[in-house]
Amino acid sequence: MGLLSEVLLLPLAPVRGSFWALDQVVAEAERQYYDPSAVQEQLAALEKQLEAGQIDEETFDRMEDELLDRLEAGNRRQTGA
Repeated sequence: MGLLSEVLLLPLAPVRGSFWALDQVVAEAERQYYDPSAVQEQLAALEKQLEAGQIDEETFDRMEDELLDRLEAGNRRQTGA
């Protein structure tokens, strides 16, 4: 049965391969998005923007909350919680 199903599904191999590649791209994008060091770098850059007067306090607070939420979500993903 395994060989027969493989032969019958052979025309779908490019589609399955495309889905696999797409899964790999999404996994890497998520890894980079939730990477703690990248988030910490963005937090430091955000603080520099505030100190330089490029953004106001309200914008800083909103963006800082978003980054901290992302950092927390990344930690939950790593621990599986």
